[in-house]
Amino acid sequence: MSAFHDERLGYPIVVAQNAVPNATRAIRARACPFIVLCDDNPNVVTLARRLTGARALLRFRLGEPNKRMSELERVLGALARAGADRSTLVVGVGGGVASDLFGLAAALYMRGVAYMHFATSLVAMADAAVGGKTGVDLPAGKNLAGVFRDPVAVFAHVDALRTLPLRSVREGLAEVIKVAILRGGDLFESLEELAAHPLWAWPWPSIIASAVAIKRDIVAADREEHGERALLNLGHTFGHAFEKASGYRITHGAGVALGLRAAGLLALRVGRFSRLEHLRVLTLLSLLKMPLRTSVVPRDAFDAMRNDKKRRDGALRFVLPNAIGDVSWGVRATPDAVLRTLALMRSVPGPQG
Repeated sequence: MSAFHDERLGYPIVVAQNAVPNATRAIRARACPFIVLCDDNPNVVTLARRLTGARALLRFRLGEPNKRMSELERVLGALARAGADRSTLVVGVGGGVASDLFGLAAALYMRGVAYMHFATSLVAMADAAVGGKTGVDLPAGKNLAGVFRDPVAVFAHVDALRTLPLRSVREGLAEVIKVAILRGGDLFESLEELAAHPLWAWPWPSIIASAVAIKRDIVAADREEHGERALLNLGHTFGHAFEKASGYRITHGAGVALGLRAAGLLALRVGRFSRLEHLRVLTLLSLLKMPLRTSVVPRDAFDAMRNDKKRRDGALRFVLPNAIGDVSWGVRATPDAVLRTLALMRSVPGPQG
């Protein structure tokens, strides 16, 4: 596949081995002033310069610890000093944190200016940049401040994956595995077949396009997460808790991978999931060298869930698998069941998962 181009969410999503020409044409076609916000990573900066020529970049040192209100204020201040106005296109270049932070800044600046994202990480390509979610973390929890605001375009530059350490690619893989569990079928089976091969030999444009198409269909049915879009939080209630309880030493991708195991364990405990299906997910996670156990204290992780966005009427709701390709959202579980699941996460998976 040379490129994937989709506009069913109302804006173009382009997945290409080299997305620079596509994005450059899109910027020029808007025929308006633009400002580039960029992750201050040398490889990302080089890409941003290819995208926009010699134009000055507004660079920010990113990462989950910097996805805060204070950094959001810095970005907004930089836009003001650069002379951005309501006619300005803001172009964000970077990974998932860049998409969340820069997208929120564009949504807030002068009550909203146009935003385009050029994705340079697998997390951003397959998940974060698609769907219009923006946000920053608060001391109480992840992504508690944000808005839904669609970008004007998203470009996934697959060649950027070659500049990333393997750990970063595996971070994004957790999100790909998540949507593969949601839909089952071809994508999950493809991942099982590819797991034995080196990551660099994978057909990444096709894998990313498949993940994007699944997310697109779910988002199109429920833009602002009043129902079905909650499915995309599979593994995230546990994952976000592990991240926060560890002081963000556990990265987002690692948290989601751990969360997928924990969601399976809880589904087993409440009688929703077969052990065979659960072990199939664990086998895929293991083959891809994803983390499956954590030293986080169960009570600390449980306490971190108290401010999770998926709480309703004071009760935690979970996204749990019934089978690969069949997942339910809004599932209640008792505190005891959750704590017992968290305790199992401190052990290496065995025959019981």
